[in-house]
Amino acid sequence: MSAPELIRIVSRDSPMALAQVERVRAELAALHPGTATEVVAVKTTGDKWMGDLAQVEGKGAFTKEVDAALLSGEADLAVHCVKDIPADRPLPAGTTFAAFLRRDDIRDALVHPGGLTLDQLPDGARIGTSSVRRSAQLAASHPHLQCVPMRGNANRRLDKLAAGEADALLLAVSGLQRIDRTDVITEVLSVEVMCPPIGAGILALQCREGDRELIDAISLLGDPATHREATAERMFLHVLQGHCNSPIAGYARTDGNGELSLRAKVFTPDGKVILNAHEWAGRLDPATLGTSVAVALLRQGARELIDGIPH
Repeated sequence: MSAPELIRIVSRDSPMALAQVERVRAELAALHPGTATEVVAVKTTGDKWMGDLAQVEGKGAFTKEVDAALLSGEADLAVHCVKDIPADRPLPAGTTFAAFLRRDDIRDALVHPGGLTLDQLPDGARIGTSSVRRSAQLAASHPHLQCVPMRGNANRRLDKLAAGEADALLLAVSGLQRIDRTDVITEVLSVEVMCPPIGAGILALQCREGDRELIDAISLLGDPATHREATAERMFLHVLQGHCNSPIAGYARTDGNGELSLRAKVFTPDGKVILNAHEWAGRLDPATLGTSVAVALLRQGARELIDGIPH
């Protein structure tokens, strides 16, 4: 299959985002040795703004400038973390997902300089995180711990931890793997202890809809199981119309027989109310599974819970 001679890849300019681009470049080089790649790095609103994301378009703050580079023709391919792509609105008109790369670890990790596990942390220990999903679950399971707002890329958060701005951090295992900092992990939390965000560990490749040659060349990088999981999860979030302040968590999983299931939760920010749903796809397609799980949570009152949170 032919591929373009040059593919310009746009990405956020953070160390983790650029590490993700290097993975894509390596996979592309193996698949299409004759194709050259070039990186177009942009600084996004979300990277510049250190306050509450809800004040700057929520998660769209991490994708707007990347989308603009794609649509203007400055770049041909965008690399996104699926967890950062808003699901309450469609992709920008004229763009499409060409592939979802094989999924990385979906779990969260505790980083504690003294090597303590989550259960060993003393009363009042300060956990650095700005994730409403993490703080709601911590409030439910470890109410004696205190969450302190902390944004910035993983390297910056590790610097803030070293400077004493928190006693411990919660970070994504996949992110630490991408920047080669798994050495700081004290404990990897199971999905039962800390349910991951929608789209955890998945990199999506986005192109302009009309670039058929590029889409065909890129699609071979995609992983079919990850594609199904991402489709179910994003449809779930779309039906719920969750925003960046919604404590929503969940993950789809493909078992050894190829059976797809989706487990999802919606919380109040204080962790006092937890709505749960878990369904198997059976003969349903992934999008219908996502819809079905969302409807199950809406029946339990998820709409009122989500709408009751300011954003």
